[in-house]
Amino acid sequence: MKLGKTFERWAPWGLLALLLLLWELFVAGFDIPEFIFPSPIQIGREFTEFGGPLLEAAWKTFWVTMLGFALAIVVGVLLGFLVGSSRAAYAALYPLLVGFNAVPKAAIVPILVVWFGIGLGPGILTAFLISFFPITVNIATGLATLEPELEDVLRVLGARRWDVLVKVGLPRSLPYFYGSLKIAITLAFVGTVLAEMTAGDSGIGYLMQTAGSQQRMPLAFAGLVTIGAMAMVMYEAFSWIEKRTTSWAHRGSQNH
Repeated sequence: MKLGKTFERWAPWGLLALLLLLWELFVAGFDIPEFIFPSPIQIGREFTEFGGPLLEAAWKTFWVTMLGFALAIVVGVLLGFLVGSSRAAYAALYPLLVGFNAVPKAAIVPILVVWFGIGLGPGILTAFLISFFPITVNIATGLATLEPELEDVLRVLGARRWDVLVKVGLPRSLPYFYGSLKIAITLAFVGTVLAEMTAGDSGIGYLMQTAGSQQRMPLAFAGLVTIGAMAMVMYEAFSWIEKRTTSWAHRGSQNH
């Protein structure tokens, strides 16, 4: 069992090291210029040379993403509660939400620029717009999985509809909620970088756009690595919180 847990812990790092080695050998073997496809070593040099600007841009992207993501949590939970607790609201709102989610967010960014100008506004709103839908759907799904028989029993015992939803439905929705957060946070970073590349004046997306226009591919790839690392850290943070707040939903997995 200990060997299995150790393997699970280090397997991703081992696979990453193997992929980086193959990547390095591929670039070196075919003598690919760095302005077309840089090697991991060339990308690593950019972190050494431009560590300060990368860190500054990453911090800007991070807190803009967190603002949009916080807004997505508030709106997503409220909308999910509304959609999941009422059949009428589900019938009226859910098709509209699906239709809106199908709209490419890249097409919305220019509109946001007209409304809010270049800067923070489009980044925050794009992160929000691209990440609130999974939260809404998962909260609604969690409430919808409440068994009608259980609700009937609670109503017979004197519980009101509101009591059933808040005291039983919402706790039952927590695993769905945390699952949605892990998906939504990665989407939020995508939204922020998309807005920064289109209408930003700072951040990782702006840095990557500038580097790409100057054919400095190692620096652009360094920006990609930075975004991936931030998204992965936040994903793991929500996984850690999920395991410690909804352990009752993971009893089966704890025996492996």
